[in-house]
Amino acid sequence: MQKDIAIVFDCGATNVRVIAMDVLGHIVASHSMPNETDEDPNYPGGRIWDLDKLWDKLCKAAQVVTSQIDVNRIAGITVTTFGVDGAFIDDKGGLLYPVISWQCPRTTPIMDHIEKYIPLEQLYKISGVYPYAFNTINKMIWFKEHRQEVIRQAHRFLFIPSLIIHKLSGVMQNDATMVGTAMMADLEKRTFSDEILGAIDVDKDVFGTIAEPGDKAGEITQEAFGLTGIPADVPVYFAGHDTQFAIFGSGAQLNQPVLSSGTWEILMSRSGSFTASADELSKNLTTEMDSVAGIYNIGQNWLSSGVLEWFSKNFYSELSGDELYDTMIGEAELELPGAQGIMVDPAFYDDGSSVNSGTITGLTIGTRRSQLYRAFLESLAFRLREGLEALETAGNFKAEKIICVGGGSKNRLWNQLRADVCNVSIQLIDQKETTVLGASMFVFAGAGVYKSASIARQKISYNPQVINPSANRQVYDQLYKNYLKFKKQ
Repeated sequence: MQKDIAIVFDCGATNVRVIAMDVLGHIVASHSMPNETDEDPNYPGGRIWDLDKLWDKLCKAAQVVTSQIDVNRIAGITVTTFGVDGAFIDDKGGLLYPVISWQCPRTTPIMDHIEKYIPLEQLYKISGVYPYAFNTINKMIWFKEHRQEVIRQAHRFLFIPSLIIHKLSGVMQNDATMVGTAMMADLEKRTFSDEILGAIDVDKDVFGTIAEPGDKAGEITQEAFGLTGIPADVPVYFAGHDTQFAIFGSGAQLNQPVLSSGTWEILMSRSGSFTASADELSKNLTTEMDSVAGIYNIGQNWLSSGVLEWFSKNFYSELSGDELYDTMIGEAELELPGAQGIMVDPAFYDDGSSVNSGTITGLTIGTRRSQLYRAFLESLAFRLREGLEALETAGNFKAEKIICVGGGSKNRLWNQLRADVCNVSIQLIDQKETTVLGASMFVFAGAGVYKSASIARQKISYNPQVINPSANRQVYDQLYKNYLKFKKQ
């Protein structure tokens, strides 16, 4: 029987999913469950991912998926998750401390004082990663400063995709795409930096050898079979950081920007080279390791749907599901460009913390919720234009279009605002699950179904839909200038 299905365990900040996808990019079966952080029992106010709870949800989702497919068609399994988070484990794979979430505030003061370990510009030059408070390096330093016994007892530090791969296969190994998110990597060498680890006094051996996407980790264990319904001995392959597989799965070629719009808005372009100088640092650029060795992903990150979810809960609390989004979008479409002078401070989503705060100006006693929603969408579109201009300068290219994927790509008003503000076409594709799609390509390459992930990608029909700038682009060009002035105040 043909092995033409990949199973992807996809763990996001708001949902965990297990999806079965065939070689043509069709979803054969899927199941999703909500995800959330828990309070750290060891640190008041701290946020963690409960790995046992997470694993239990993934197992239940896998049972649903495997009950709907012929499991003999499975070519392999892989795992994708958000970046930076992980945990120290003992030699049996047991956690020595819970997985500290990127949403935890404990690391903010560490990033603020990182230069007592290593000059920030040097750290950025080597790692390419913007100094967000949630970066893995800050968690390493927190353990060094507060829980040294955890590091002394550790057999490995595993990033969260590898923690799940260990539960599936028993293998303890990290992948390159997650390493690239840590602010501890040497981008050019595609592994951990001796200089950075030396500066924070962490032994490189605790991370083990680094795997590449598509490498075989191991096979489904008998125990994992009982929990997931995936037959024992089915191969497990490495994938890793969801963003890298979303951009690959979108079909993007070199120097072609991709906007992955979800809880975070991540604008990235695949490039054959990168520069991480003080200039790129001042523009909030992050460079990570692409899913393919020798290629770099240059981009910017900012909160997006995470902020919009806060807005909808507080201003449209009587609605939910499709009715919520249809109502919000429909009301905001009736408002004029500029939202009657309301402007949203980008500090709401631009500092990378879980306690973002900012100001909204232009409010009057007659302000409608629809105007506020449009103002939020416009502000996020302005932020996109800022990011696009920074990427174009850093990559020395001029974008003709932006490929938009993720949940935020379903919002028709937001897409039109993006096109108008950036004055470029927004390209939507039939493939909505680009993270899972990209990861599945590396499964099929690892399993020998295709010679490479790039060849697997050539078999996908994307059927692009294009949204062109409207006559409002000139209005938004002036509004963007006003936004930049507002931001400087």
